[in-house]
Amino acid sequence: MQIARRTLLGGMAASALTGSLAGRAAAADDILIGVPTAQSSPVGVGDQKDWLNGVTLAIDEINAAGGVAGRKLRAEVTDIDIMTPEGTVSAMQTLTGKRVHAIASAFVLIPQPAMDAAAASGTPYLHGNTSIASLELVKSNPAKYKNIFQIDPAETWYGYGFVRYLKQLTAAGWKPKNNNIHIVQEQISYTQVISKSVQKAIAESGGEWVLGPVTDIQFPVQDWSPVLRALHDSDAGVMFIDHWVAAELAAFAQQFAADPVKGSLVYLQYGPSQPEFLKLAAGSAEGMIWGTVIGTHADGKGKDFRSKYIKRYGDNMGIVYTGSGYDTVKLLATVWEKTDPSNFDTVGSAIRKLRYEGVCGTYTFDNAEQAPPCHPWQTEDVKAGISHLLLQVQDGQHKIIAPAELAEVKIKPAPWF
Repeated sequence: MQIARRTLLGGMAASALTGSLAGRAAAADDILIGVPTAQSSPVGVGDQKDWLNGVTLAIDEINAAGGVAGRKLRAEVTDIDIMTPEGTVSAMQTLTGKRVHAIASAFVLIPQPAMDAAAASGTPYLHGNTSIASLELVKSNPAKYKNIFQIDPAETWYGYGFVRYLKQLTAAGWKPKNNNIHIVQEQISYTQVISKSVQKAIAESGGEWVLGPVTDIQFPVQDWSPVLRALHDSDAGVMFIDHWVAAELAAFAQQFAADPVKGSLVYLQYGPSQPEFLKLAAGSAEGMIWGTVIGTHADGKGKDFRSKYIKRYGDNMGIVYTGSGYDTVKLLATVWEKTDPSNFDTVGSAIRKLRYEGVCGTYTFDNAEQAPPCHPWQTEDVKAGISHLLLQVQDGQHKIIAPAELAEVKIKPAPWF
């Protein structure tokens, strides 16, 4: 009996060891996606969490359907300091050191260190940096950055495209009280580039729009009262608030709503997209407008994604990085179905030839910048690029008001009109 028991236990141990080794072998065969995600940064955590949620949803869907060519996808997540070159490089090197097959990143605030770290290993790096500097780097050195792709158009369209959109908003029923545009600009490179693009579009408008005051702010903004006084003094028809931190823009919305500038259109650049904005604004953002150069559409495919996302993560859904994270994994999987994920250059070449229709638009990278064109400014075909969306807070929800092909609703007069 003792011998039989030992034999049985020995067999069980061998079976467990065999199962363990099989599990390790299966894990070793996984396709790894590096996801640098800000978890302890003072800003950007909401966006980065949205991105990770979208990535996770896509991975789980693909794995449930059998994976990619029989292999499972697995996310390797590491914390990243998006505000410093050192923090960015450290996170990227951690991921390349783990031999990930691609890096899918929402964004960093200083693009080149991240790009250089990925380029050093050749790892395909897909990012939403929304940066003209990133595009210019790729264009200037295509050999070095051949496997680096920006999934959205540049931040310049936030400013330049917005001024162009004003004509469409007037056609939709908004009538400006005057043609002055007052810019409130934060000091980081990202917002400075956007401010310059607004000013360029104004200068090219032939007098249709006039540059009003340019008011500087410094992160973190503790009190918006001086800015509000400047806005009242200028009484501009359009107020372009060139800042991106959701909590601070929500504080602006509350202070503005308490003492509004009558009849002025208020545009909050991008920040309201972050999921905490509406809750923090507590109803004060009603009627305010914001934009994004990559966002989840409200068409059939977009609605299906929104429903799946809300079912899993709840209704506090950001419109931007949820869908773009999801799309990025899906397009990578499409490429990996026909290529060896370990052959980075072959994967990069396949991405350049790819046309992928996702929930945020159509991704193509067959140009010198390796980024999709911006609809409607670089392509008139809504199915040929990633759209610059304008949204308005209506009845406590974000609603697309432009471009016309994707609009859910028309612009409504704000409560202070």
